[in-house]
Amino acid sequence: MHFTRLSESDEYRRQREELRVAELDLIDHAEHVAALRRSLPADTTVDEYPFVDVASGDRVQLSELFSAPGRPLIVYHFMYGKAQTEPCPLCTMWIDGYNAAAPHLTQNADFVVVAAADPAAIAAHAAARGWSNLRLLSAGDSTFKYDLGSEEADGTQIESVSVFTLADDGTVRHVYSKGAQMADDRRERGIDLLTPVWHLLDLTPNGRPHDWYPALHY
Repeated sequence: MHFTRLSESDEYRRQREELRVAELDLIDHAEHVAALRRSLPADTTVDEYPFVDVASGDRVQLSELFSAPGRPLIVYHFMYGKAQTEPCPLCTMWIDGYNAAAPHLTQNADFVVVAAADPAAIAAHAAARGWSNLRLLSAGDSTFKYDLGSEEADGTQIESVSVFTLADDGTVRHVYSKGAQMADDRRERGIDLLTPVWHLLDLTPNGRPHDWYPALHY
C-alpha cells in the first residue's frame, strides 16, 4: 500500500508496511479497550453535589448538569484551587483543545470542566485563555473532587476525567474515571489520549520531547 507518490526506497516501503500493520493492530486494540470501557456496569449511584456555575454565579446540582436523559456527562477535573494555587499548565493545554472541540462534542454528550478554585479565579483564567465554549464550574466548597479521586485530603489537585449517566428516575450513576497516573512509571500517560498535542508529536522522528512541558505563556 502506498501513502505518497514520492520516490521512497525499498527499505522505507518495507518498514512502512510493517508500521501499517502495527498501526492496524493498535486500532483494533483501541477498539477492544473502548468496548471494555462501554461494558462497565453503571451500578454506582452518586449523591448530589453542589457547584457554582462560573458564568452565571448560580448554584447547580450534579443532576442539573445533564441537558437531557440518555446523554452522558463528561467531567474534566481541572487542577486549579486549594493546594494548586496556580492553574495547571498541562490541564490548560488540554482545556484549550476542549474549547475548540466542545461544539462538536456536545452534539452527543454534555461536557463540563470542574475546578476547586473560586469562580472569579476560574473566570479570569478562562478569559485570559479565550475559553468561550465551555461550561466551567467551581466545586471548591463540596467533596466532589475528593470523592472522585481528583483531590487529596491536603487539597492537592489531580488531573482526571469522569463520566456519568442520568437514569430515568433521576439518579446519577458513575460510569468511569481515570487519572493521569495509572502506574508508578506512567505519571502523565493515563489520560494523554485527551489531547492531540502528544499524538501529533508522536508522528515526528523526535517523538515527545522529554525536556519540554506545557506553559501558560510562551
